[in-house]
Amino acid sequence: MIPWLLAALSLCTPGTGLPPRHMDSVIHMVEALESPHANVTVTMAELALALGGCSTPGCRAVLGEPPNVTTAPPALNPDQWQLLTQLLHRDAAVLAPDGSTVALGPLLAGIAVGLRRAGEGPILDAPVDPLFAVTIAEALGTSFLLARRGHGATLGPGGCWDDVDHPQNYTLMGPPSLVPDAVANGAMDGVLLGNRLAGDPIWLAKLLRDYYGTECPAIVPRCMWGARPYRGTPKPLSLPLGSVYIHHTFSPGTPCRSFAACAGAMRAMQRFHQDTRGWDDIGYSFVVGSDGYVYQGRGWHWVGAHTKGYNSRGYGVGYVGDFSATLPDVDTIALVRDELLPCAVRTGRLRHNYTVRGHRQMGHTDCPGESLFREIETWRGFV
Repeated sequence: MIPWLLAALSLCTPGTGLPPRHMDSVIHMVEALESPHANVTVTMAELALALGGCSTPGCRAVLGEPPNVTTAPPALNPDQWQLLTQLLHRDAAVLAPDGSTVALGPLLAGIAVGLRRAGEGPILDAPVDPLFAVTIAEALGTSFLLARRGHGATLGPGGCWDDVDHPQNYTLMGPPSLVPDAVANGAMDGVLLGNRLAGDPIWLAKLLRDYYGTECPAIVPRCMWGARPYRGTPKPLSLPLGSVYIHHTFSPGTPCRSFAACAGAMRAMQRFHQDTRGWDDIGYSFVVGSDGYVYQGRGWHWVGAHTKGYNSRGYGVGYVGDFSATLPDVDTIALVRDELLPCAVRTGRLRHNYTVRGHRQMGHTDCPGESLFREIETWRGFV
């Protein structure tokens, strides 16, 4: 999977009319193949191997020669088939609902090993654990050897998608290595999901939907909303933190209900915080739009400028809009209360006994507005 993957992730591919390069598109294909009415004999993992998802010597040593599949199974429509062939040959990454970018090659190869371990086919002898052989071991070893010889970076970089709802183009944010972030994500996920299938085979569509759909809400990265660079050197937070401070932006005073509007609001706030306030960056840790997404400000790991005197003690989460007299939408409230905060606890960024406070409790301000403040008084952890 390595040679074509390196070339693929280095390029920005022109957008098409095909389904978006999103994990949901992949899951829909798996569901079509697994349908009891599909009458197909090939699995998604086998299709991936046939289309180039197992092209390295290490992968072939484990899974053998790939099956010969040259035409689309009847369960997939022409657009799905074209998208799948592109994902496994040119645009090897997809955007997952949790905001991560995942390379399909190592992900589906790991799943193929898990299925074979569960009794669906033979696994050939390999010098290392089969799951690691088909996912990360070979790429990682080759990457380190190349880096030692002066051929660029060992790992990374990350990349950025052009859109959150209909992603088509993914562009790396620096010189590519053999293991950019998407490959590392796909490889680690392939190991986890392959092991899961080896222990207890279940429907792959359900496994993928549960794994990518429930851990954390999608967080739009800085590059996607068009952030300026941080000024100076960010200060790291000491995790896990103990508090969350809820804000409203007040200005912009109107909730943003589309990616374009929310991205514009983020850029406007960053300009104000940097150029007028003189801060190093946008002050909030995260900002919540009414479009269904959380936007990364300073993020999980860096001290913000949201709650004077308490910036290193908790995350500052701001809702876009003025919520003095009205509330955010029900789903927008739940995005933080029921998804972001539990995610922060599960991932070790926030203590289990965290506290929630409104900005007004920590300083002389009406923020986060009377209506929103009365709402967060009902949340778990409010003090």
